[in-house]
Amino acid sequence: MQPVSENEIRTSFVNCSKGEARRLTLPAGFAETPWSDLDFLGWRDPKAPDRGYVVTWRDGEPVGIALRASTGVRKSLFKSSICSVCVTPQSGSGITLLVAPKAGAAGRQGNSVGLYVCADLACSLYVRGKKTSALARRLEESLTPDEQNARTLRNLHGFLDQVVAES
Repeated sequence: MQPVSENEIRTSFVNCSKGEARRLTLPAGFAETPWSDLDFLGWRDPKAPDRGYVVTWRDGEPVGIALRASTGVRKSLFKSSICSVCVTPQSGSGITLLVAPKAGAAGRQGNSVGLYVCADLACSLYVRGKKTSALARRLEESLTPDEQNARTLRNLHGFLDQVVAES
């Protein structure tokens, strides 16, 4: 991923107000972000742990989405233990349902979309083997690392398509 400045991050969000984007807390150690190891920048807000953010490059521009951890949802038999973005299996609380308000009028009307994702939003680092967790274990795959990275971006961009869709 290309480096993204603090200002580019704050102006990239498509599903929250400018004020919300100005107030968000950037990830700890932002200045030392390992950009070459990332397909997208994802982080949970240390001041508001129920919030998460993702910024990726799309069509030559950074695009950000604001997320919230799903609350008040009954535990379900359908709870996933595999991240929908990077396909990393995790146990316990390693996978969480994050919900994004839709962009534009649909979001202002309360419409949202969600996905099961690595709770720490460190998918790129898991795929590249740069981060490990007692909760996460990578599956042995026939895809090359580059193909796995491409799949991760495809999955994230598919979710982004849902966030910006008109209906």
